Amino acid sequence: MVDEATKKTLAQIPLLKTKAGPRDGEQWIQRLKEEYQSLIQYVKNNKEMPVTYPTTAPEIALPELDGKTAKMYRGGKICLTDHFKPLWARNVPKFGIAHAMALGLGPWLAVEVPDLIARGVVTHKDTSSDKS
Repeated sequence: MVDEATKKTLAQIPLLKTKAGPRDGEQWIQRLKEEYQSLIQYVKNNKEMPVTYPTTAPEIALPELDGKTAKMYRGGKICLTDHFKPLWARNVPKFGIAHAMALGLGPWLAVEVPDLIARGVVTHKDTSSDKS
């Protein structure tokens, strides 16, 4: 049920082999190393970091949603200017990519996705195919 673009993206990211959680000692350390390697590969494949990183926060783009919300600009990059970038600036160099995802992308999705769904801009693929 996964589309070809998603399959292609997934094929470029190493899959994790170690099944371990925080209580699993050395196995957890191995799992974290695998997580880091996957994140590093994902960033290499898909994201351009600003040359002034970490002083400048990374931009987060969702090109599939380009032009569908006012809180997005320049080819699907989400607007982080008002809330996240000042927070980033106060926390340089302590913040990293995970912080951008948790404190930038997460809240943006929490606000924008319900609105996009309510306006009918975004629909579930099964639902949208029924309308044809």
